[in-house]
Amino acid sequence: MAIGGIVMNFKEKLVEKFLLVNAFLAVFIVGLITLFIFKEGLPVMLKFGLSNFIFGQVWDPIGESFGIFTMIIGSFAVTLGSLVLGVPLGVGCAIFLAEIAPRQVSKIIRPAIELLAGIPSVVYGFFGLVIITPVIRNYIGGTGLSLLAGSIILAIMILPTVISISEDAIRAVPKEYKEGSLALGATHWQTINNVILPAAKSGILAAIVLGMGRAIGETMAVIMVTGNTVALPHSILDPVRTLTGNIAIEMSYAADEHRQALFATGVVLFIIIMMINVSLSLLTRKRVID
Repeated sequence: MAIGGIVMNFKEKLVEKFLLVNAFLAVFIVGLITLFIFKEGLPVMLKFGLSNFIFGQVWDPIGESFGIFTMIIGSFAVTLGSLVLGVPLGVGCAIFLAEIAPRQVSKIIRPAIELLAGIPSVVYGFFGLVIITPVIRNYIGGTGLSLLAGSIILAIMILPTVISISEDAIRAVPKEYKEGSLALGATHWQTINNVILPAAKSGILAAIVLGMGRAIGETMAVIMVTGNTVALPHSILDPVRTLTGNIAIEMSYAADEHRQALFATGVVLFIIIMMINVSLSLLTRKRVID
């Protein structure tokens, strides 16, 4: 028994050390990537000026003018549009699956949602290029390659994330909350709206954050449907270029300062995503405490 206990203790410590090494390795890799991006991107930002780089509206690598403000606006516009379209649909679907749908219906819908998460982004891009952009061009206006097309595609792409995490958050609400509300005479919808959703709001916010991260970091599908014009959009039918799209389009032939400017674009994108995650994490924590 003593020998068996020693062996078990040794195995537990070995697994503990292995997991610890994996954790430190993950942090080290993220830190290494961050250092590399900043090392490559900061020189051009310092040379041309941080404000000129971020707020400049002219992107002309040949003329050594690197302003990414139009692409920052394009990224935020497409992301906001995808959230406006995708979040209500995703949360509504999560409510339906968790609280309303019969078991047989859930067995059909849930695998279909999981299948959406496994479709490559280039397939979404082809779908948008062949189906969505012609519909926009023929029935709404413009060329079809637009902010609206990008928002629709990204809204579809974030649905699996928003639905699955929101559904888990709703199902995690203690049953006593629902039973107590129904016992007090509330209807099923009043219980969902006034009891279940407020109790699950932190999880739903987490779903929105992850969906936002997926949207603002998407590249291939956005390149295929947004038109990639470096200009401020004045309507949802105007073409835009995002930060990720700019990097993907020009990195293959960029050199010297042009290449550094693309890395600097990655630095800005990295900071934006970190600010969004930290801000919403603090908001979620505050609401949980309250």
